[in-house]
Amino acid sequence: MRNKKQFGLIGKNIEYSFSRKFFSEKFSSDNKYSNYDYTNYDIKSIHDLNNVFNSKNLCGLNVTIPYKEKIISFLDKISDEAEQIGAVNTICFENGSKVGYNTDIFGFTESLKMNKIDNIDSALILGTGGAAKTIIYFCNKNNIPFNVVSRQESNLNLSYNELNEDIFKKRVLIVNCTPLGTYPDINKCPKLPYELIKKENILFDLVYNPSETLFMKKGKEIGCKTLNGYQMLRLQAEMSWKIWADYIK
Repeated sequence: MRNKKQFGLIGKNIEYSFSRKFFSEKFSSDNKYSNYDYTNYDIKSIHDLNNVFNSKNLCGLNVTIPYKEKIISFLDKISDEAEQIGAVNTICFENGSKVGYNTDIFGFTESLKMNKIDNIDSALILGTGGAAKTIIYFCNKNNIPFNVVSRQESNLNLSYNELNEDIFKKRVLIVNCTPLGTYPDINKCPKLPYELIKKENILFDLVYNPSETLFMKKGKEIGCKTLNGYQMLRLQAEMSWKIWADYIK
């Protein structure tokens, strides 16, 4: 069918992507979506972005690693929440303007609720990219003390070598915001001192493929509650769809 309404995902090395499968199945499941199409825009550099924006009949985009932060300067405006977070994962083309949103925060928050994860004493955030900024925002909003861990030496973050037993005391939510462990590199995981992790700690891996990462397996061996990023992805995708749907009626 000609002149289909176009949606898609912007990222790098995204052939495996959840979003294309999710939305393609959604569009094929109902005749009212037969005029919609979803495409992966796998770009090597953020400077290739204008080629994507010039696509015909573009209605909405998702954004993934490594462009959630870099894409902001290419947009006409962003939501207040996305601005506070400092990362965008959803773009809607509203009345000729490119508007950025962050639906990851909804997906993350609701995923915790659905898994009855509350009464968190502190959080340990692994990574410093756009996903990590979403978790930082969640912690600040909910008055949860947190530490950010990075492979790069910094005055703002901890290094993996600085982690000690005190970090893992009480009910700590450990969130992997890095791509470590993603298929096909399933034998990789963050270099935590796993021998110091307590069974009261919760390991949340934002990676969803494989469904159980090495990070999660190590947590299960200790007796920790673990979960992956699949539920969060579905929830953020549904929220993206709600945003787009308001402008494509």
